[in-house]
Amino acid sequence: KEEQEMIEGKIVYFEKPGRGNTEEVLCIVRERAKELGIKSVVVTTASGDTGVRATEVLKDIKVVVVTLPTGFWKPNAQELIEENRQKIVANGGLILTATPIFGGINRPMQEKFHTHTIGVVIAHTLRLMGQGMKVAIEVSVMAADAGLVRTDEDIIAVAGTAVGADYAIVLKPVVSDNFFDLKVREILCKPHY
Repeated sequence: KEEQEMIEGKIVYFEKPGRGNTEEVLCIVRERAKELGIKSVVVTTASGDTGVRATEVLKDIKVVVVTLPTGFWKPNAQELIEENRQKIVANGGLILTATPIFGGINRPMQEKFHTHTIGVVIAHTLRLMGQGMKVAIEVSVMAADAGLVRTDEDIIAVAGTAVGADYAIVLKPVVSDNFFDLKVREILCKPHY
């Protein structure tokens, strides 16, 4: 019999999803990034609170903060609070505001023609592992498309179920044209749904 190498890891499961886990998620991310030599972390944020905190906790790591697109909830409105934008930039974070890859043109197609598109199917499939898995993968691809993370080195992606952070994964990102080559390496933490 051929012996196989094993890597043993740890996953932290949060009893409840949401904002109350943000600090612990960022500590887990900081520790694992240091262990693996990870240079970039992608973090989702709406108002910017999570983005600001990430740039404070992850000082020695490149932090890409991905916001909701302008008009996501209401026309011409950007959810990222200007004060938080300034803090993120002052702390050395990079900000990406772009159309989510699983939404984009898929969303109006679904609403207008009452049909499902491939982006919607992928999003719903990833949500089987939690909202955070779907969002973490999505924003990683968006950051790669924007040239803000490299596709030849692993990164950590941080997302949340609603407000704050409660999900973190290690992955090898890809640009959207190579979506099915993306590799999730580790789940660091997630809610225990």
